[in-house]
Amino acid sequence: MNIQEIKQLLSTPKNIVITAHKNPDGDAIGSSLGLHHYLSSLGHNSTVIMPNEYPDFLKWVPGEENIIKYNCDTDAAQTKIREAEMIFTLDYNHLSRSGEMQESLSSAEAIFVMIDHHQQPDDYAQFVYSDVTMSSTCQMVYHFIQKLDDLDKITPELATCIYVGIMTDTGSFRFRSTTSVTHKVVADLIDRGANNTAIHENIYDTNTLSRLQLKGVALKNLKVLSEYNTAYISLSQAELDQHNFKKGDTEGFVNIGLSIEGVKFAAIFIENKTEGIIKISLRSKGDFSVNEFSRDHFEGGGHHNAAGGKSNLSLSETVEKFISILPSYKNLLNP
Repeated sequence: MNIQEIKQLLSTPKNIVITAHKNPDGDAIGSSLGLHHYLSSLGHNSTVIMPNEYPDFLKWVPGEENIIKYNCDTDAAQTKIREAEMIFTLDYNHLSRSGEMQESLSSAEAIFVMIDHHQQPDDYAQFVYSDVTMSSTCQMVYHFIQKLDDLDKITPELATCIYVGIMTDTGSFRFRSTTSVTHKVVADLIDRGANNTAIHENIYDTNTLSRLQLKGVALKNLKVLSEYNTAYISLSQAELDQHNFKKGDTEGFVNIGLSIEGVKFAAIFIENKTEGIIKISLRSKGDFSVNEFSRDHFEGGGHHNAAGGKSNLSLSETVEKFISILPSYKNLLNP
């Protein structure tokens, strides 16, 4: 990325749209809102557009109330995209990951800027900041602002947004993508006003009774395949409905299996009748790449130790397929 060209582009006020991937998570929301606060401070007309709804535990993040949801307010979103002079795509690197927004983005005449830490980026953007070693897109937004010599513009609200994404995408700073630089960035964010205790409580310590009961179902459905150091959870649509499932309620459930002694690979399979698919989340420890596993078998991808995918089979057939694949990876899954 030519930072001087970006600096020149941002030197005069522009209509700017910031987007993230479908089913946005903490890193998508945090990076988008963090960049929004920064661009607004420069005098730009900045708008954050998300493809669809996101979990309630992210609806307190500073500036969230101004997000346009494409699937709910399509006309307004399309107008903003059409009028945009610059479009930032954060936390994704293929326009197909934007869901229903893809067509509008593909036909946009704006200058595209990609900031992302996933593997194998597409080539749609004129400016690309891609780094798979980064803990999160939020950390990259911090470094982006740093490259522009504007760290002094990080307000408590902006610091809070960026902290949210770093914390959630690093699993509260325990994944191996968490480096000493990550901790230095987080320390600076705290010094600039991010209340780390309050942020953690807002994200992780607010539960509904139905969510806790759904977690109980997940625990009951947990299976361990000792031969492959693998654990998995399955949740049917009926089980979700019985516990008043809302987007985000299964966040972190996949890590339950990974916490079991000896388990190196964990998966969760969640039935989604509306979309007609089984949503899959995968986690691993050490050298086993769930990114490659997901790309090879479940139309997905992500990071080395954290990835997602999907299946068009039934829930039981998907689980059977998963189990049938494991013998091929036995040597990799056994120390």
